[in-house]
Amino acid sequence: MALAGNVDFSTGLSLAFLLLMQTHGEAMMALITRLYPIGRSITGAGVRETLAILKEHIPLDTHEIPSGTRVFDWTIPQEWNIRDAWIKDGAGERLVDFQKLNLHVMSYSVPIQGRMRLAELKDHLYTVPGFPDWIPYRTSYYNPNWGFCLSENQLAQLNDKEEYEICIDSSLSNGHLTYGEYLLQGETEREFLISCHICHPSLANDNLSGIAVAVELAHQLSTKSRRYTYRFVFVPGSIGAIAWLARNEESLSRIQHGLVLTCVGDEANLTYKRSRQGNAEIDRAVAHVLGHSDRPYQIVEFSPYGYDERQYCSPGINLPVGCMMRSVHGTFPEYHTSADSLKFVKAEALQDSLDKCLKIIDLLEHNDNYVNHSPKGEPQLGKRGLYQGLSAKEDRREHELAFLWVLNLADGTHSLLDIAERAKLPFTVIRTAAEALAATDLLSLGTTANL
Repeated sequence: MALAGNVDFSTGLSLAFLLLMQTHGEAMMALITRLYPIGRSITGAGVRETLAILKEHIPLDTHEIPSGTRVFDWTIPQEWNIRDAWIKDGAGERLVDFQKLNLHVMSYSVPIQGRMRLAELKDHLYTVPGFPDWIPYRTSYYNPNWGFCLSENQLAQLNDKEEYEICIDSSLSNGHLTYGEYLLQGETEREFLISCHICHPSLANDNLSGIAVAVELAHQLSTKSRRYTYRFVFVPGSIGAIAWLARNEESLSRIQHGLVLTCVGDEANLTYKRSRQGNAEIDRAVAHVLGHSDRPYQIVEFSPYGYDERQYCSPGINLPVGCMMRSVHGTFPEYHTSADSLKFVKAEALQDSLDKCLKIIDLLEHNDNYVNHSPKGEPQLGKRGLYQGLSAKEDRREHELAFLWVLNLADGTHSLLDIAERAKLPFTVIRTAAEALAATDLLSLGTTANL
């Protein structure tokens, strides 16, 4: 808290802090690099292996739901695992090899082994038209099928005259859907939900970037005092979030804010998708932080298509959960292809995403209500030393206005975010002014403070 007579509104970053930020970005890249080769799907060994690695970083609890379990309108599917897959030519050479890249097999492919010509095989081959070296990511979770994903160049090497040996050594059997959860207890039972999906194989941005930022966010928050309790969930997309909601329906009222993190590692500008509520406190907090940043951004309205925010925002749930992205799913050519590789994500972008999440959380942690104890007329600030130290600041006028706005709207019903929005000033400036005023006899926390 700033002290009266010694108000510091500085927002400069030290060299040591900048170096620490770089280290965090590199740590997130290292985690992504380690997770990248694992063959994940909505169930199976790849999910469990991924969660086991995350347990080395945060004290994650894993939960398993048996196949056949009803979760709202859905049923947990059979568990899928794969050991190997290939397309071989007549000489026994692997032309398409799962061992080289797990994207080569359509996720949840049923097992198959045999020989067939290209005309028969073509109905089960998938490419990325227009990008001859890229390999697509395809799934068939709930419709029994099989398929291979390959590049246009690989497809061009196949000919109609040759017979090819194909094999997908997979299994579908009763097992479990597995997800991870980490609860970081705060001063209150009111919760902040952080969610990311863990069901994609070797896709660095659309999958692993969200996981890496969530893990680092958990690290950062574990070292800070917290009003909110933070719940991190690492779930298979759609079915995992639905299953988590079904198992936790009685306690969902604790969730006050939430973010789905995905595609947060590429070099595009940040994009935020609002919650279904549209003007929830999380929506306003994100808009304020991004609006007062030094980078372009965009905010898009809610739609029932996208990532797991659509599950958390389904009409019977309607949690205040938005989605933080950089590139928007389906709008960048690398999406769901082998081009979403380790080269596509950058440590600097991961760090920027982390930094914005921390600022959003910091705002919500400190979005208090205050009461002005001298509301009749404008109180004299100079005799309380509140202008001291401001004369050398280029933005002196901004900070003087912050004092006046806080005093005018500090009636116990306006939060600091309310004041910042109306004053069109950064939340940090309004918060610092409020804390400086509260160090005198002029201001105190209201009874409706964010506790």
